[in-house]
Amino acid sequence: QVQLAESGGGSVQAGGALNLSCSASAVTFNTYVMGWYRQVPGKDREFVAGAGWSELSVAYADSVKGRFTVSRDSAGNTVHLQMNSLKPEDTAVYYCTATSTLSDLVKGIDLQYWGQGTQVTVSS
Repeated sequence: QVQLAESGGGSVQAGGALNLSCSASAVTFNTYVMGWYRQVPGKDREFVAGAGWSELSVAYADSVKGRFTVSRDSAGNTVHLQMNSLKPEDTAVYYCTATSTLSDLVKGIDLQYWGQGTQVTVSS
């Protein structure tokens, strides 16, 4: 069974940084686009960032551009999210997910696989 496992959440003050990682259990994930969504209570999950198979194949939500960086390891089974200059509004549960194309990831289409989520809390 395919599993995604996130790590690296925590609590920081505004302006701080955190690095999230997500590892996939199946080697076939090197054919998928992987990325991150986040969710706060009472709201839908929202796209944060996604990474395909090259350094140029990345996408970000406008709210995190210039502050967050998404990347994948060379094997393609791990995706990282470096979060800098964190703001209180970044507080959420962050979920790792995967799908076939970067466009689908951004639009939330066919997101078959999800991690369990990791809490990020940014205090002012």
